[in-house]
Amino acid sequence: MFTATRQGEMPYYTFSRFNVTGMVTHGFTTRYGGVSRKPYDTLNMAFHVGDEPQRVLANRSLACERLGIEQESLVAGRQVHGDRVAVVTAVDRGRGAFEEEAALPETDALITNVSGLTLAGFFADCAPLLILDPVRRVAALAHAGRRGTALRIGQKTVQQMRMSFGTDPRDCLAGVAPSIGPCCYEVDDRVVDDFKKTFSNWRMLVAGTATGKWRLDLWEANRRVLLDAGLRPENIAVAGLCTACHSDVFFSYRAHNGVTGRMAAFLMLRE
Repeated sequence: MFTATRQGEMPYYTFSRFNVTGMVTHGFTTRYGGVSRKPYDTLNMAFHVGDEPQRVLANRSLACERLGIEQESLVAGRQVHGDRVAVVTAVDRGRGAFEEEAALPETDALITNVSGLTLAGFFADCAPLLILDPVRRVAALAHAGRRGTALRIGQKTVQQMRMSFGTDPRDCLAGVAPSIGPCCYEVDDRVVDDFKKTFSNWRMLVAGTATGKWRLDLWEANRRVLLDAGLRPENIAVAGLCTACHSDVFFSYRAHNGVTGRMAAFLMLRE
């Protein structure tokens, strides 16, 4: 289950299955509770969208305080809609926390087994994938837009968890946080062609429209990617909240015509 914590002026969402482990602090922010001005109002968490850097820093500070994590513990990648997966360690602490240039270059998925290190990603329609191996205490966060999903970044992340830390995918918990839903995500043949190359069951992920385009289901695509990685179906939670439908609550690249802020997903192994 995906639930909202609404105390105070900054609501955030969490996955219940992650909470009950007692092993992680995590959260997915909304657009509420920050200091940014339109069109980034108000809790924009990303530097690269054109917002004032001081306001982004203030927003990150507010969100970290709300979740009970240290801002200097954040580690972020410069997301490029690719499939590069990075294993991060204590030496990476703070990379991307205070300026985008310090983030890990061209990285769309992060993995760690270091307690107190907070994986961070930024989203406005793309699917955030949170993965936890509670047996070997390994956490991962992936940015899965249409390109990353077609490249099966979720599966590659789990494979790297196995190679680096001996993760058994059957032990893993995973959550697909709010992102654009099949109700709103219209794409053309070129995008569908990318999915045909990597999904034998691609027809189950799309529906034709009256205008000759397609509606793509990123939620189901990523669920299937995680199943193919070896996760148990009962261990995969899909939030089912469309960022475009709920653009009053979430930032949406599509709904806001490309000029908007970003939510953050945070995932930290506790000490």
